[in-house]
Amino acid sequence: MKNIIFIAILFCLNFNTYSFSNEVDCAEFKKFSVNYMKCKANLIKNKAISKSKNFVDDTKSFQKKEWSKEKN
Repeated sequence: MKNIIFIAILFCLNFNTYSFSNEVDCAEFKKFSVNYMKCKANLIKNKAISKSKNFVDDTKSFQKKEWSKEKN
C-alpha cells in the first residue's frame, strides 16, 4: 500500500514540474507572427546574457584563485 501511494505522489509531482518552470512558452503564438518572433528573441537574449554572466563569474573566480596562489 505504501508503494502505491509513493508511486502516485511521484506521478503527481512529475506532471507539475512545468508549473514551476521559469521559461516562457512561445507556442501560444502563431509561428510567423510578430509576437512569436519577439518571444523567441527574448528567450535567446536571456539565455545569452545568462551564459555570458556565468562565463564572466567563472573567469573572475579562476583569476582570484590563481592570483591568491601567486601571493602565497
